[in-house]
Amino acid sequence: MLTFFRRVSKSKVGTWIMALVVVAIMGGFAAADISNFGSGTLGFGMSSGTLASAGSETVSERDMSDAMQHRLQQVRQERGDADYASIMPDFGPILDELIDQRSLLAFADKYDFPLSKRLIDAEIAQIPGTKGLNGQFSEQSYRTFLAQQHLTDAQVRQLIGAELARRLLITPVAASGHASVGMATTYASMLLEERTGEAAVIPADAFKAGLQATDTQLQQYYSANRTRYMIPEQRALRIARIGPEQVAGLTATDQEIMAYYNANKATYAPTDTRSLSQVVVPDQATANAIAARAKGGAALAAAAAPAGANAAVTTLADQTRQAYAGVAGDQTANAVFSAAPGAIVGPIHSDFGWVVVKIDSVKAGGGKSLTQAKAEIAAKLNDEKRKGGIEELVDKVQNAIDGGANFDEAVGAAKLTVSTTPLVTASGVSRADASFKMPTEYAPVLQTGFQMAQNDEPEIVTLANKAGYAVVSPAQIVPAAPAPIASIRAQVLGDWTQDQAMQRARAAATQVANKASSGISVADALKGLGTAVPAVRPMTAKRIQIATAQGPVSPALKMLFTLGAGKSSFAAIPEGGGFFVVKVDKITPGNAIVAPNLITQVQGQLGGVASQDYAEQFVAAIKRQMKVKRNNSAIEAFRARLATSGS
Repeated sequence: MLTFFRRVSKSKVGTWIMALVVVAIMGGFAAADISNFGSGTLGFGMSSGTLASAGSETVSERDMSDAMQHRLQQVRQERGDADYASIMPDFGPILDELIDQRSLLAFADKYDFPLSKRLIDAEIAQIPGTKGLNGQFSEQSYRTFLAQQHLTDAQVRQLIGAELARRLLITPVAASGHASVGMATTYASMLLEERTGEAAVIPADAFKAGLQATDTQLQQYYSANRTRYMIPEQRALRIARIGPEQVAGLTATDQEIMAYYNANKATYAPTDTRSLSQVVVPDQATANAIAARAKGGAALAAAAAPAGANAAVTTLADQTRQAYAGVAGDQTANAVFSAAPGAIVGPIHSDFGWVVVKIDSVKAGGGKSLTQAKAEIAAKLNDEKRKGGIEELVDKVQNAIDGGANFDEAVGAAKLTVSTTPLVTASGVSRADASFKMPTEYAPVLQTGFQMAQNDEPEIVTLANKAGYAVVSPAQIVPAAPAPIASIRAQVLGDWTQDQAMQRARAAATQVANKASSGISVADALKGLGTAVPAVRPMTAKRIQIATAQGPVSPALKMLFTLGAGKSSFAAIPEGGGFFVVKVDKITPGNAIVAPNLITQVQGQLGGVASQDYAEQFVAAIKRQMKVKRNNSAIEAFRARLATSGS
């Protein structure tokens, strides 16, 4: 229902910036959606690398580059082939979000709003990824978290500072949004308004009888609608593929396989995994006491019990040396994996405290002999050799092109097989051969081939899906032009007939609507058309049906609620093919007093709108106070560079 009262389209793209850190902190702050506010438009006095400024804060190209990179990584989790060009619609919302963020920081700084280092440190300490084995903040875990998120400490602090400012400054303002019961009752009553009326469909097909076009009329229609019959530019492309088929004969020798095995013996040597119990305590004395009791025969849990809640025992099953080192550090891992099954190791001092470990069990892992590993190694080396062979072929062709060779000379020197496509459009469709299909991996070849001029030197294109490369050059270019009328006469005749029928149908709809508005029923107004049309259908609906609709709302139903009582109008059927006429016969006002729950619901929704307004106006005022400026020339230049930079 909220969209019924107010059509507001808010971009949510910017929220990922805060969510990157904030979601990891405590499930997110209760912040209003205040993305996408307007900013100033001038960039005077800014350096070329500065995209915008707000008071003492700036948004640099580096800031925007980092933000777009994070966005690209996020999108690639769903679409692995995404690149910067595909996320350019997000550029504006992300920049706006960064400007909002900097404005809040500048405002807080100017008016000494308390965003102290200690306050930000406390928030960082709540991020789950910054906690060690003992549940406390760990510098090492924090550094790991930063690396995983591709963030610096300064960026995290800036993000958290901005979110704290957002929460502490804007949330109280937004929370004051409220709508009175009287106001909500009025809107709720409007939702309960009921209307009855009539609707009729006037199809164009009903007016096609007797339409016969002369050659002159067809020619005139064709000339007036030439763009409708345009055949897009077509090209025949010469393509020489460089892929696995050219290097299939390259294989690894026995000597190469043996050399690889000897150089990677650690990979094929026997390994073991261990199941461990461990306890981490903050001081050495407690750890010594636990180790002594455990070495005396007590179970590790019993040995740790006297130390209380500060000595919780954890179990780690089937740990490799590398995995355990990532948890406890190399020193502890080396000691644990050198001990015998059942041994008590420690105490050992680690980044998280003093560790005592019991070796619960050891599983021996089998290595591989040269004979056992030969097939695996051969496949790996063959793959590497063939990739290298492909690259050598690419270099050979590219060197020939750089030396002035044409397409035939360059591919001939590398002994590549050449294929020529039929004339195709930029989408890869052949008008002459409907069965022709460009291979999916040739999409980059098609794109490049349609960007080249007839006499450009050939280009080497990387194929999609890691399918190799291809050399491409246009063999023939046919410019875009309207199809000759003789070849599409039946199509032009059908379009002319439909156009004439639509004109007749529009005139009929106009006539019916005018008569219906003058006081007669739609059914009576249809009688004067002189042709059969579908019967009139009655309509009865309440306005709330539009407000609560889960899918698209019928245009006829919308029109029922836009006309006055006794009035009629018409509109084209969205799917085409004619018009519909609607007349409002009766309007019954709603009375929300009989629906108190609806009043409460509408009051809450209107209050949400008011909260949104308060938040928007407050942030807009902050940005005016901070004199936000945008360096538009730098923004557009950076946007253009980013869009063409690939991935």
